[in-house]
Amino acid sequence: MPAPHSPDELTPSGQWLAGKGWQAFPFQYEVWEAIAQGRSGLLHATTGSGKTYAVWLGMLDQLLARHPPARGAEPLRAIWLTPMRALAADTTRAISEPLRALAPEWTIGQRTGDTPSAERARQDRRFPTVLVTTPESLSLMLTREHARAELEGVEFVVVDEWHELVGSKRGVQAQLALARLARFNPKLAVWGLSATLGNLGDAMDVLCRPCVAAGAPEPRLVRGRIEKNLVIDTLLPHDPGRYSWVGHLGAQMQQPVVEEIAKSSTTLVFTNVRSQAEIWYQLLLEARPEWAGEIALHHGSLDKATREWVEQGLKEGTLRAVVATSSLDLGVDFLPVERVLQIGSAKGIARMMQRAGRSGHAPGRTSRITLVPTNTLEIIEGAAARAAAVAGHVEERNAPDKPLDVLVQHLVTIALGGGFTEDALYDEVRAAWSYRDLTRGEFDWALAFCSQGGSSLGAYPEYHRIARNDEGVWHVPDRGVAKRHRLSIGTIVSDAAMQVKWMSGGNIGTIEEGFIARLHKGDNFFFAGKLLEFVRVREMAAYVKKATKKKGTVPKWQGSKMALSAELGDAVLEMMLRAAQGDFSEPELVAARPMLETQARLSHIPTPQTVLAETFRSREGWHLYLYPFAGRHVHLGLASLLAWRLARERPNTFSLSVNDYGFELVSAEEFDLTPVIRKDVFGTDDLLHDVLASLNSTELAQRRFREIARVAGLVFTGYPGQPKSTRQLQASSGLFFEVFRKYDPANLLLTQAQKEVLSQELEITRLKASLDRIASRELDLVELRHPSPMSLPLMVERFREQLTTEQLSTRLDRILREMEREA
Repeated sequence: MPAPHSPDELTPSGQWLAGKGWQAFPFQYEVWEAIAQGRSGLLHATTGSGKTYAVWLGMLDQLLARHPPARGAEPLRAIWLTPMRALAADTTRAISEPLRALAPEWTIGQRTGDTPSAERARQDRRFPTVLVTTPESLSLMLTREHARAELEGVEFVVVDEWHELVGSKRGVQAQLALARLARFNPKLAVWGLSATLGNLGDAMDVLCRPCVAAGAPEPRLVRGRIEKNLVIDTLLPHDPGRYSWVGHLGAQMQQPVVEEIAKSSTTLVFTNVRSQAEIWYQLLLEARPEWAGEIALHHGSLDKATREWVEQGLKEGTLRAVVATSSLDLGVDFLPVERVLQIGSAKGIARMMQRAGRSGHAPGRTSRITLVPTNTLEIIEGAAARAAAVAGHVEERNAPDKPLDVLVQHLVTIALGGGFTEDALYDEVRAAWSYRDLTRGEFDWALAFCSQGGSSLGAYPEYHRIARNDEGVWHVPDRGVAKRHRLSIGTIVSDAAMQVKWMSGGNIGTIEEGFIARLHKGDNFFFAGKLLEFVRVREMAAYVKKATKKKGTVPKWQGSKMALSAELGDAVLEMMLRAAQGDFSEPELVAARPMLETQARLSHIPTPQTVLAETFRSREGWHLYLYPFAGRHVHLGLASLLAWRLARERPNTFSLSVNDYGFELVSAEEFDLTPVIRKDVFGTDDLLHDVLASLNSTELAQRRFREIARVAGLVFTGYPGQPKSTRQLQASSGLFFEVFRKYDPANLLLTQAQKEVLSQELEITRLKASLDRIASRELDLVELRHPSPMSLPLMVERFREQLTTEQLSTRLDRILREMEREA
């Protein structure tokens, strides 16, 4: 830990550091001082800069001062929360070393979904002094009958990778748990660790509010500023071409990627989705068969033993390359990793920087990420991402507001963990930032929903989950309800998955049930880097054997594609402006110059001051293209809204196509562009009504309600070894949705479903901001004679839904020949 300052050798941790020959960074001293003052806080520092020891050594010094180790074993004093089970082992190793050196009598343990039953049983008898766990496991600990007695001695909590949790319901779950611990011990101190976050002050307030509400001093925001060299470059294709679309450059980049891996010791190859990881693993093996055994695959659907083998290989430096998804995004230390390659756009500055930090993961080492574009616009994104990172333009992450499904789950949790009185728990819940504005009416509704099933489920005893005893304490009287709740606790909701198993025995991983349902006996598919032949389904498991054929499909997991962030979209437009002004000084702009010059000749280049709109007439009808650069989720809402508003003026039917840069409306009948030119269709009056009317909002809300119903405990996913199928779960949640709509329309979970559709799927705040930006900027309307390089990718998106791969290839060849003749 080289740095310009010497440690304070008067403290035990200072002596330990001196014995290691290490010196502390200034930001670490700042954290230690704040912890000694009893403050909570947020430490924001680059990946691999020493954040773990900054908070842990400060806490350890305070614990040693308060509880001299000579007294023997200590009860649970510190909890380290990690968002991923994979991080637990690394964290435990890191904080164990000084603990064992300075307090060998104290114990440390892990408690996650992977913890063996024997270890859990030991912890049930007596928790260790320090516990590394997850938000879900901490919530489970709160369901224990004697939770207060077991947890009131906790003095410190660390929330690792807070940027990963703060914007999700898992973060809300952590907020509620911290509010409970702060009620047990008002002197609790909480520290968060983050490496990539834009709104640091807000994130600290969310994390530390329970401690401040309990009377703790104001929290401290510490920024760890150390010299950390970050290299962001782009692997440029030999011939990007003048036209491009999603995946257009994929095959061309295969050999350059192989060459980059061959030049490095250990490389992490990141993709954004699991199916892309499977494809690129096969591409690498196809190019270099002799690398079999030296390269590996890692994503969340693989068997735990396989993932652990890969992680160990990365730590030991025995693997040449690993193709991975976000499963390896977070702070596991892989010191041998020299390079990171990102296939396609990372879609956000924070995600790119987080992945870059997987290389050079130590103070003083260079982190390097190389972007591998799959189309020409992603080449420009590479330069834009580098400029945004240098300028420090990192995305904000905001905590959800009053998710009542999480609150309903929490009420049952606390009722199990010793019970509660409503006034005290209402005050406690409001200490969590996400519920700071919770009204008493909303709280009482959630309480009635847990105790009586609301207005429509009162006749069903299984939904009378909590009851008030003679002392006025709410508790869970039914053992069956208690067991189901403990099995269902948590807020992570994934699509139902089937185990994939060898016919000869042994697990391979999990694949979503929907993909398996489409397979017939004898069908081949790639999974876990292997070509498998499907044999049969039995008891929610898909049995396979090694395939003898050479070809197979690649599973496509459900879930929306990542959308371009607002910060990266703005950075791309700034790069476009430089190109429009003739500035091609960046190597990426040089590579993309043929496409940009073709765009300028056939149309115009989008800029931050203008909104480019293109019109085109083809055999399909009349086309309108618009390029707000707001991301695919916002563009879906914008396209639907514009189509609805245009058809309201004059009945018409539109087909839609969207990508991260813009959207297309196409109609067989000519439509009046006057409302577009006058910008009438971009107004924000009655926006909420018009957005909901333009989409099948009921269907979208029902889809969101599936998650809400599971978190709120309405739908039970099944006992271990007896999981319910996707169809059963969807039918159950759908039935509740319809019952509430008909007989309990004021049900607040329905309101929450609609809010989540607007805020998460359509990003209504960004949608409104995009409309305001369009209205305030010059509309640059161009009539095209032929598709432009910007419009062609949108055409291809629509063709993919209508044509086979072979038909699409033929269609594109014809379009490109026609355009080349005009060039």
